[in-house]
Amino acid sequence: MIPAVVDWYLEHQRPLPWRQTDAWGVLVSEFMLQQTPVNRVLPVWHAWRERWPTPESLAAASVAEALRAWGRLGYPRRAQRLHAAATVITDEHGGVVPSDEGELRNLPGVGEYTAAAVMAFAYGRRSVVLDTNVRRVLARAVEGRAMPTPHLTALERASAEALWPSSDEASALWSAAVMELGALVCTARSPECRRCPLATRCTWVAAGRPEPEMAPRRQARYEGSDRQVRGRIMALLRDADSSLTGTALRDAWPEREQRERALAGLVADGLVIRQGRGRYSLPE
Repeated sequence: MIPAVVDWYLEHQRPLPWRQTDAWGVLVSEFMLQQTPVNRVLPVWHAWRERWPTPESLAAASVAEALRAWGRLGYPRRAQRLHAAATVITDEHGGVVPSDEGELRNLPGVGEYTAAAVMAFAYGRRSVVLDTNVRRVLARAVEGRAMPTPHLTALERASAEALWPSSDEASALWSAAVMELGALVCTARSPECRRCPLATRCTWVAAGRPEPEMAPRRQARYEGSDRQVRGRIMALLRDADSSLTGTALRDAWPEREQRERALAGLVADGLVIRQGRGRYSLPE
């Protein structure tokens, strides 16, 4: 199984820039790629790397600058947490992204998956990298299920741990390869089994590609949602030269109750600062 996927990867991998960069570049890419397609991340990642090539350079900037540079990438709390992570890396790790998985997980915004990804893709170390794409490939090829469970289980983690190669180099390569297979071939909606290097040994294909055991969760509608309102408020504040009044923020959304609810949420999240006299700004 592993050699077939690795051979496929070596021939078909995408030339993504964060595969040829330092640990900081990998960490930035992992923050940006959370719930965001590669094609949207690429231009922002390049601009970010040019502007802030090191953790120290980002830590020296304001949170407002980070939020403006994040632009319309979505989920702006990721920018806020990446700035916080850069500050911790600068203050506590001498400006070097930690190469210890435990220390990585202590950084703001870094969870189990991101820490494992940095260990594998930045430092070439053995680490079990389990994102949605990887979990889907393993669920199909090994377990014969159309989709993995909504949440990572202890049994799934132990099963993956037993499968992962023992050496650092082989493990890191396998992590990249199986992730790429899930992203390009073994996709959620339209898997291209004819192109898959595991087609002849995939348990799910052998079983006739059974339907998922439970209906996949539909992503909440964006149009008209609080997320859309939050995005519009953030866009107004990013484009403003100074703070804005609550009256000026009416342009973000016509419905007062939803607008105020979204604004209150942004304030609670620390993404917007409520100043005196009813004015609002990005955090400094």
